[in-house]
Amino acid sequence: MQHKFRCEQRAGHRKFGLGRNRPLAKNPGMESPRKVAVITGAGSGIGRAAAHALLKAGYSVVLAGRRREQLELTARDSGAPAERAVVVVTDVTDPAAVRNLFARARDTFGRVDLLFNNAGTSAPAVPLEDLSVEQWRGVVDTILTGAFLCTQEAFRLMKSQSPCGGRIINNGSISAHVPRPHSAPYTAAKHAISGLTKSTALDGRPHDIACGQIDIGNAETPMSARMKQGVPQADGSTAVEPTFDVGHVAQAILYMAGLPLDANVLNLTVMATKMPYVGRG
Repeated sequence: MQHKFRCEQRAGHRKFGLGRNRPLAKNPGMESPRKVAVITGAGSGIGRAAAHALLKAGYSVVLAGRRREQLELTARDSGAPAERAVVVVTDVTDPAAVRNLFARARDTFGRVDLLFNNAGTSAPAVPLEDLSVEQWRGVVDTILTGAFLCTQEAFRLMKSQSPCGGRIINNGSISAHVPRPHSAPYTAAKHAISGLTKSTALDGRPHDIACGQIDIGNAETPMSARMKQGVPQADGSTAVEPTFDVGHVAQAILYMAGLPLDANVLNLTVMATKMPYVGRG
């Protein structure tokens, strides 16, 4: 039996509704309100590239991350008006901080149309048995629990705003499918993101909430600089791996975000053409 569509105004709408918030910002010369995005891990790399692309496309963007100076640099370098790039220092592993993030988005812009769950971290590349529990938890809490907490708050807002619904994009990674050597916490968390994406897509159906995942391989960012020096391979060798312009990732996110809510990219892989992924191992 198909889900009956339940995206409608509810009593809870009064809690999050526009009546208590500022009017939505308008695009000059356009009838529709400006769309609003929340990006975690927006202070560098893929998050920064996505923020710049969305701001250039006309979105208002809430920039979330742990380092204020990096978030403010993202906002300044975007060239967008200050009122469209709002910085909210956020530790995504902290439920109270995540609630504050979405409350700020709601109170500033009235709604959220897009959440990009991008925050992540990694553990030292050491043998599995040498990892500490704290290192394991640090990775899993940031990548998986952080994405869950943000998704939960996005659901609460997207289900109650008017018009209701929205889109969530999760940063999966090639590691959501195959591991690198000595990467158990990161690989496990990214595999779990795939499960969260599918559950979110299913649970969001009745409420016009779409969810998809972008799996990225070797985008050129400060985190991928080590690829040019050589990284361990599955056969025990070390090899230089090709990278590609992170701007292509941002354009892929724009495509996913720009679809109407009755269409969804569930999984998209964008990677350096010659990286050793197909045939790995």
